Amino acid sequence: MNKAERTGEIIQWDADGRPVVPDDPIIPYIEGDGTGPDIWAAARPVFDTAITHAYQKNRRIIWRELLAGEKALSVYGPGTLLPEKSLEDIARYGIAIKGPLTTPVGGGFRSLNVTIRQMLDLYACFRPVRYLSGVPSPMLHPELVNIAIFRENTEDVYAGVEWKAGSREAGDIIEFINKRLKASGRRPIHEKSGIGIKPMSEFNTRRLVRRAVQYALENGYQSVTLVHKGNIMKYTEGAFRDWGYQVAREEFSEQTVTEAELHEKYKGEIPEGRIVVKDRIADAMFQQLLLRPEDYGVIATPNLNGDYLSDAAAAQVGGLGMAPGANIGDRCALFEATHGTAPKYAGLDKINPGSLILSGAEMLRFMRWTEAADLIVEALIKTVSQEIVTYDLARQMKGAREVRCSEFGAAIVENIKKLAG
Repeated sequence: MNKAERTGEIIQWDADGRPVVPDDPIIPYIEGDGTGPDIWAAARPVFDTAITHAYQKNRRIIWRELLAGEKALSVYGPGTLLPEKSLEDIARYGIAIKGPLTTPVGGGFRSLNVTIRQMLDLYACFRPVRYLSGVPSPMLHPELVNIAIFRENTEDVYAGVEWKAGSREAGDIIEFINKRLKASGRRPIHEKSGIGIKPMSEFNTRRLVRRAVQYALENGYQSVTLVHKGNIMKYTEGAFRDWGYQVAREEFSEQTVTEAELHEKYKGEIPEGRIVVKDRIADAMFQQLLLRPEDYGVIATPNLNGDYLSDAAAAQVGGLGMAPGANIGDRCALFEATHGTAPKYAGLDKINPGSLILSGAEMLRFMRWTEAADLIVEALIKTVSQEIVTYDLARQMKGAREVRCSEFGAAIVENIKKLAG
């Protein structure tokens, strides 16, 4: 037993995949690359202060640092961007939180974020997008946005099954496919193409949609929308749509109603105790979120669509600097800042820590420590209302007081103390 475990307990999970959290859980954290250390230094006191004041020191988190990204590389040397021990500890302790990790474009190592999700089978990327009063937004009515996006995390083009143009592997696959395309009279793939595979399975789709429907039922949402491009990709994204409807019909028949049934049987009025399951084509959904955001609650979508939609939706309520996120599996959950590493601001104590702070609030809510989570959100809103903000928000707010990353976190801490009395 190590020193951390002598002063804390490991989170357990029940048969329904819910965490059973002790009063002193051990929770690992990864600072992250670039601005990660800055935002973690600002966020951790917010978490600790909220827990202390919500529970009168009867609860606390025992933080345990894990290494990944550039920090792991500097400690362990080449080839150790993601040490096996770090993956093992995230799985062992069950709930963890992290800052952004470097994702290169083009050659080099693959995304650490994607690797962690796939290795730990964190199949649901959870992105709640809600407007916080006072945060500057380009929208006329950002308060109408209140959605929760569940993005499938392990398949689609993000599975990383691809081969470089001109490689032997790409050539072999193109040759195999072109024989069948030519036989059916279809245009062949150019022989010098890069090739990627888009897998999408019933198993992974069903468990994602199941979690989305359960979340909607437990959190008072009126609808679950399946977002797909099934009009073009009929056997992948079209299948996602069909499998999603099957989950609703087979597992939640007494709690759901389809959009067609709503109008045919119920004259457009949602029956008490039920939610509407509907679907939208992905490109049309972007317009819907802009023009009719109030018509959407929980969204379930394949991987790539979810990536686009979650960032676009975040822009409607203030940007990625204020966007929380998590990656959730059946016995493990990793909460994270949703933005990139912003290396040009690294060490400058400048970046907005709001995404990581709000991700921590979602982590506490997931742990059923809702009082502490609510304190954090209320204190952040109060801080913004006082016009104490980091540079990204200050440039959009006339007369705002621009503060450093650490100062923004400190202001939230002080407001937690005042709110808690």
